[in-house]
Amino acid sequence: MPIRFFPRRTKARFSDLNEQQVLALAISLEEEHGRIFSDYADGLKDRYPASAEVFLEMAEEENEHRRWLIDLHIEKFGPHIPLIRRSDVSGFVDHKPIWRVRPLGLDEVRRQAEEIEYETRRFYESALTRTTDANIRKLIGDLVEAERGHESLASKLEEVHLSTDARDTEEDTQHRVFMLQVVQPGLAGLMDGSISTLAPLFAAAFATQNTWDTFLVGTAASIGAGISMGFAEALSDDGALTGRGSPMIRGWITGLMTAVGGLGHTLPYLIPNFETATIIAVLVVMVELWIIAWIRAKYMDTNFLRAAFEVVVGGLIVFGAGVLIGNA
Repeated sequence: MPIRFFPRRTKARFSDLNEQQVLALAISLEEEHGRIFSDYADGLKDRYPASAEVFLEMAEEENEHRRWLIDLHIEKFGPHIPLIRRSDVSGFVDHKPIWRVRPLGLDEVRRQAEEIEYETRRFYESALTRTTDANIRKLIGDLVEAERGHESLASKLEEVHLSTDARDTEEDTQHRVFMLQVVQPGLAGLMDGSISTLAPLFAAAFATQNTWDTFLVGTAASIGAGISMGFAEALSDDGALTGRGSPMIRGWITGLMTAVGGLGHTLPYLIPNFETATIIAVLVVMVELWIIAWIRAKYMDTNFLRAAFEVVVGGLIVFGAGVLIGNA
């Protein structure tokens, strides 16, 4: 089957890949994951030497998988392996490059490594539906079973380092799924709706001094932003490989939270008195920014003061821009 070439800057859908491309992508993933696990080991070796050994073993296992895949590719398609990376295919999560940080935190490494293993297993399960060649199906099936049959990373690390602080793997998985499918799209929408609508709302408020006109501008900006963000989230990732769930549901969550974020400080302008409405709207903005900072601190492993500072500074800049434009 001939290789398809993808338009520049356009990600291919996983369902469009042929068997050679699936193998090439698998080789790229195994190589990338092996190098990431090696970097984990290097970053942990000084403080957590036993845990570093676990990641060295995992890196070698990924390298062994890569060798199996390369041998099969040479047998089936020849020595030239097309360069297809995760960034070329929609549906993959962009993992935060924590492996560059020194010193590495064990908990954060553990969470990310489990996400990578989970994503890899889903990739191979999906790849089985894209292949018909018996030898390719056999190898991919073996890799699926290898991923399923692995002793969980959580158990490995509990044995070598976390035996007194063990956590239930199933609860961790459920938490990650909740994060990917609900918290992340909801937070993205709330931040966009709460901050991006500040400028048009307060520009209209100070330019017109009319509460009803300001309410109409804020409502239009909130609903428009909600529709835009909802479509953007729904089209960004089909969830087939990442476990992020239905794109339609994520789109609705993002769009709804975006609209809610904007309407929160728009509704006070239903009050006829301009000064009263503006004071209440500003207070609502402060509450919204506090809620965003709290969510980031609770679910996104961000220090609360840092999250509050980042959100408040961004909100004040946009608010200031709106006030300046409205008074121009």
